[in-house]
Amino acid sequence: MKFAYSIKNKTTIAVMLFCIMGCSILIRVLEDKSIKDMNNAFISMYNDRLIPATDLFYLAQNVYGKRYLLEEALYNADSISIDHSFLKNKLARQNSVIDSLVHKYEQTFLIKQEREQLNELKLLLIDTKKIESKILLSSDRHSIVAARQLFENQGKASFSTTTKKLAELTKIQTEVGQELIRNSEFAVSGSKIYSSLQIALAIIIGILIVSIVFASNVVKIPTDKFNLN
Repeated sequence: MKFAYSIKNKTTIAVMLFCIMGCSILIRVLEDKSIKDMNNAFISMYNDRLIPATDLFYLAQNVYGKRYLLEEALYNADSISIDHSFLKNKLARQNSVIDSLVHKYEQTFLIKQEREQLNELKLLLIDTKKIESKILLSSDRHSIVAARQLFENQGKASFSTTTKKLAELTKIQTEVGQELIRNSEFAVSGSKIYSSLQIALAIIIGILIVSIVFASNVVKIPTDKFNLN
């Protein structure tokens, strides 16, 4: 082995081993960072994507629930008046749940587009509440016919726009979730590369050790050849 004979300088050996040690430490740091990135991606997937997506689903449910309450009260063929107290309390409870879900959603990590869409959703929800109050007031002071007309002209459009906005937010959740998955896959591939480099360095260290032992045996000269007796 020509390589074995060339490694005779202790300083060269020390420098090579030091460089390998430095590379090993660097690879270990990068691998730890890769694992941390994967862990953060999974945590973010759960806390900032899966849970908020569930909250958006419940938000949509409550919005549909309010629309159903109004339609049931306004178009019930068996009555010509609205139980204002019952309907008002029902709508108030659902609005309370919606406000709680929106506040919870706000606390999660939101990209710029999500923040903008959420602000628009909050304005739509406020507008819907105002229309609900108008419908209740109109049915109380005027007639159920006037309340129905208000619901047809303003209420349905408001509910429709709100549900579309919720759908847009849900779509963004899916897109950002896919981006997190891609980041996780990149971190996994990086971890595999670091593991391969560690194996390669271990092989190089093994070769160096074997070469050093072989070289020391070659340069060792038997003393009995110089015995003149």
